[in-house]
Amino acid sequence: MDALMLSRLQFAVATFFHFIFVPLTLGLSILIAIMETKFVKTGDEEYRRLAKFWGKIFIINFAVGVVTGITLEFQFGTNWSRYSRYVGDIFGSILAIEATLAFFLESTFLAVWIFGWKRLSPKLHCLAIWLVAFAANLSALWILMANAWMQHPVGYTIRNGRAELTDFLAVITQPFGFQIYLHTLSGAYILAGFFVMGVSAYHLLRKQHVAFFTKSLRMGLAFALIFSLAEVVQGHIHGSEVAKIQPAKLAAMEALWDTQANAPQTLFLIPDEKNERNLVEFGKIPGALSLLAYHSSSATVKGLKDIPKEERPPVALTFIAFRVMVGLGFFFALVTVVAWLKRKKIADSPRLLKLLLFSIPLPYIALQAGWIVTEVGRQPWIVWGLMKTKDAVSPIAASQVGITLAAFIVAYSLLGATAFYLIAKHVRRGPEPVRGEG
Repeated sequence: MDALMLSRLQFAVATFFHFIFVPLTLGLSILIAIMETKFVKTGDEEYRRLAKFWGKIFIINFAVGVVTGITLEFQFGTNWSRYSRYVGDIFGSILAIEATLAFFLESTFLAVWIFGWKRLSPKLHCLAIWLVAFAANLSALWILMANAWMQHPVGYTIRNGRAELTDFLAVITQPFGFQIYLHTLSGAYILAGFFVMGVSAYHLLRKQHVAFFTKSLRMGLAFALIFSLAEVVQGHIHGSEVAKIQPAKLAAMEALWDTQANAPQTLFLIPDEKNERNLVEFGKIPGALSLLAYHSSSATVKGLKDIPKEERPPVALTFIAFRVMVGLGFFFALVTVVAWLKRKKIADSPRLLKLLLFSIPLPYIALQAGWIVTEVGRQPWIVWGLMKTKDAVSPIAASQVGITLAAFIVAYSLLGATAFYLIAKHVRRGPEPVRGEG
């Protein structure tokens, strides 16, 4: 493999591993803040114990997320220096704001929260975790706005062979950026809700700390239900935006080869990328794709054959990842609705508890599939319509990238194993004893 492919693989490895930890951090920060707020309002010691129990998992996730995020950003200089040189005036400014504003705010108040249990009043301590949650989600906003600019570049001009910023407000307020932000955050909150439900189900199945984890499960369920339903609606809106600005990605997501009005939605098909057709097509709904993408069943949807081959994204991977993401999205909505209906007797529903336990990995898979759609579906562009990925890679030897790729895999495997061990150990141990016990 050449330096381009190895650099893409290295960035993919770093990104996927980093994003294992980020969404749980985003969602747990909100849930922990809600738990501690309930403690401050009610004085119920159980809510304080909930905040401390989930807070330890949050801290582990945060630590690993920081380490992997730093190495991820370094790759823009080591592996993608031509990209950084070409668009650094825009992309770099957004990342700089994220680091100097949101990240330091989050880190500072997380330290206050960790060491302030006995040093601050309950209200001030609660304020600290809300500031952590605000900063974490603000950090995500800046990073996703940077990604949105790569998907839909605005507010720039080409001068002296570089893309230079002309309208910062246009960059950070573009509607497509907020669509990516809302879509990603909803997915992160679903993940956090399912994680809390799954861990709670683990203990409830063993009849351990029943009152504690029943309360925990119900809080996670309410969180997951709200955002599972919201994600279905928001996902549709986001898909319509993709249809407007990235028609090639939409065509790959649906394996649509021919441009057509009244384009059908095909429930099951097998794309044959080599021969520009689908091997099997089953369950066509006439006009449904046109209606979903453009809100009119008679609208014309552009097919892949009307896009130059060298500008088409990989179809099979984009198509499969999209189907996985959408299918799991509807699964989350269904499961949370059923669980909500049974919430009063959920501790006595072993089948449902087992389903929640074994569902823990599914939101992770859905989020990673979503990023495959976002990033692979953008190819061959690193900045849509402006710069191709092959023109962005650093002028380095393939052997150098191969060595660092192998090093990343080894380091991340060790780091991941350590993090998962610590989380699993904490989960099995359960909450701290009630004051006066143990």
